[in-house]
Amino acid sequence: MAPQDLSPPKHGREMARKHHGLAISARVSLGRRRIFARSNSLGFLLLATLVGVCAGVVVSAVSTLSHALQSLLYDIPFRSELSAAELPRGLPLVAIPVAGGLLTALVVHLRRRRGNIVDPIEANALYGGRMSLSDSIWLAVQNLASNGFGLSAGLEAAYAQLSSGIASQLGRKLKLRREDMRLLVGCGAAGAIAAAFGAPLTGAFYAFELIIGTYSTVSLAPVICAVIAATFVSRALSGKAFEIEIGPIGSVTAVDILPALAVGVICAALGILLMIAVVRTERLATSCGMAPWLRPAVGGALVGAIALVTPQVLSAGHGAMHLNLETGVALSALLGVFALKALASALTIGSGFRGGLFFASLLLGALTGKSLSIPLAAFEPQMLSSNALAVIGMSAFGVAVIGGPLAMTFLALEVTGEFPITVLVLAASITSSLVARNVFGYSFSTWRFHLRGETIRSAHDVGWIRNLTVRRLMRSDLRTAREGITPDAFREAFPLGSTQRAVVVNDDNRYVAMVHVAEIHADADASEPRTELTDFFHHPYDVLFPAMNVREAAAMFERTRAEALVVVDDRYERRVQGLLSESHTLRRYSEELEKQRRDTIGALE
Repeated sequence: MAPQDLSPPKHGREMARKHHGLAISARVSLGRRRIFARSNSLGFLLLATLVGVCAGVVVSAVSTLSHALQSLLYDIPFRSELSAAELPRGLPLVAIPVAGGLLTALVVHLRRRRGNIVDPIEANALYGGRMSLSDSIWLAVQNLASNGFGLSAGLEAAYAQLSSGIASQLGRKLKLRREDMRLLVGCGAAGAIAAAFGAPLTGAFYAFELIIGTYSTVSLAPVICAVIAATFVSRALSGKAFEIEIGPIGSVTAVDILPALAVGVICAALGILLMIAVVRTERLATSCGMAPWLRPAVGGALVGAIALVTPQVLSAGHGAMHLNLETGVALSALLGVFALKALASALTIGSGFRGGLFFASLLLGALTGKSLSIPLAAFEPQMLSSNALAVIGMSAFGVAVIGGPLAMTFLALEVTGEFPITVLVLAASITSSLVARNVFGYSFSTWRFHLRGETIRSAHDVGWIRNLTVRRLMRSDLRTAREGITPDAFREAFPLGSTQRAVVVNDDNRYVAMVHVAEIHADADASEPRTELTDFFHHPYDVLFPAMNVREAAAMFERTRAEALVVVDDRYERRVQGLLSESHTLRRYSEELEKQRRDTIGALE
């Protein structure tokens, strides 16, 4: 007799191997999270340092490509600044930006995935730091097509986007938790700005104020590691970064605060006008009926035409910054360059080119400060030097457009090396921030979110609120009763204690009202019992919808004074989906708020 085969069937062995493999994969994933989570300080610091190294490489590579394009197209020495070059006036000065516009249209067309590209601020505010690396690469290519062809846009958008995209991709591969992802994206953006300006403190506070949204001791060490690594790598690959010589300014007196405050107010007003001009240009380009692919080309032609007047409007403006600060320039020339650079920047961004207003706002602020120094010098010769006021204006204008008063203050300190001026820059930056926030309410990035219908004003994490929806919170095991049932029949169908509430629906299963079982049973002992179930109806018009977030649901409970509300599919069909109680909503809301608080201060479970 053949021995009996006691081994499991083949299908069972395959399932066992599959489950074993999944278990191993889960353990490896958990191990990665433990090694690189913030609870493991050394592992996360190493990861943040790696992100900083990547940011330094990104900044060096993108800037090198841009300089190579400008050198090839405009026939200038490699790594010389386009906006300070002596360019021959002629058709090529117009044709090259037009070619950049056509290339931008082609890149936009080749990008298969439609929709808006999520930037680091939006990713951290809404998506827990999740960004698409492929989208970031597309944006960097578009930014190169604008800056490399001489359009009036900086490369900071490409630096921050690509560095943050790499950080987000690393975090996703390691399956990091939400708050760790957000911090890692902040490290990427911090490293990018630090490498771009050779300014580690600027990069760090740029991340804290604009990308992470908060400052905490637990986030300090990773961000600092990232900016130091990025700065050293960028210097090793590309050499010394941007610097401004303003000369000694001596001791700062209380009188010097007054012009700094005035510069802050004026820069805030001009920054608001610049943001409005960009949006108005974009709306005009959209409403004029021009084909979308043609808009960048027309914008390039207009910027090229402005460059025929002065090439200082081309590219980001690093050369123009030195040209205007290191030489004596007449007031009329300063005002003319300011107006043309503002117009060129508005045309570049408004016509569909990718890029930011980061360095453009710094240049415009420097021009504003130096322009104000001329009448101030006539009024009081011992007032601050023109270059000192230019640096103050640079930071104040940057705060109005970009945000981040501390980041811009540190930028002034690090690019000048003059500590005394920091007091004046801080006063101007805070003034500019207060004026811009109270008058306008947005920076340029958050203003563009507002135009798209988003309500975010910073990178503070509000995405969890959107994810915690009524659909996720509601219970679907509710009991229903038909409209028209009598109270006696209801008591028989719903004995006391069987359920707390019942939902009344009509013959089409649409919501009618909600009734309390105990209330209907108590009425049976009344001297004159009610004979219609409609006498017990509650909240016939107060309903929740599945897409509502927890904050909206809590507001609805507060407004209606209800202990529970029915969830329906939409406002018209009113098909019953479930039931949600106020107590459960507030409990889950409180739990998530406490979790966010613990994540922010680093009190990990």
